[in-house]
Amino acid sequence: MADKISVLLVDDHALVRRGFRRILEDEEDIVVKGEASDGDEAVRLAHHLKPDVIVMDCALPGSNGLVATRKILEHNPKALVLMLSMHSEDTWVRQSLEAGARGYMLKNALDQELVDAIRRVAAGEEVLDPQIARKTNLKGERETGLTVRELEVLQLIVAGLSNKEIAGKLNIAERTVKFHVSNLLNKFGVRRRADLILLTFQRRLASQV
Repeated sequence: MADKISVLLVDDHALVRRGFRRILEDEEDIVVKGEASDGDEAVRLAHHLKPDVIVMDCALPGSNGLVATRKILEHNPKALVLMLSMHSEDTWVRQSLEAGARGYMLKNALDQELVDAIRRVAAGEEVLDPQIARKTNLKGERETGLTVRELEVLQLIVAGLSNKEIAGKLNIAERTVKFHVSNLLNKFGVRRRADLILLTFQRRLASQV
């Protein structure tokens, strides 16, 4: 039991929570430690139960998921929040990451994708729903498959800047930079920044940033 990933489910719809609970309870390495129906209750239970991962609905009555996430992290900066949302728009994703969420998944994600996301967040990774990661919203992304922010981060990686320096340059949180770096590594199919830089030059992407 001690090595199981404990989860706090936060959603204002009881049927949704019940569905997620059934999915997670089928997994031997995950246990649902509690449920909350609004942001304020989520903050209280997160402080009391100290779950490994908080699966947070973005749209909640009262304090929404973004506000609740900020409050939880104020009490415990090491808390791991996985945001769930119906929205795939960049604004929602960006606001969630800026609030401190370690991942962003859509509610229509496949069961296994949600389970894998919880495991990855618990392991210290940052995750983004595959449906969002595949989106190409701007003209410059058609060839690279990268978002504008990822292109900016990539340019600064190639320039030799650290995550902290990139965060200062772009005026974003270092945690957000790590999130983008993780996505870049995944998209390029490499595990090290050095390989990412090498592949960038090989694909002549640096000149497009």
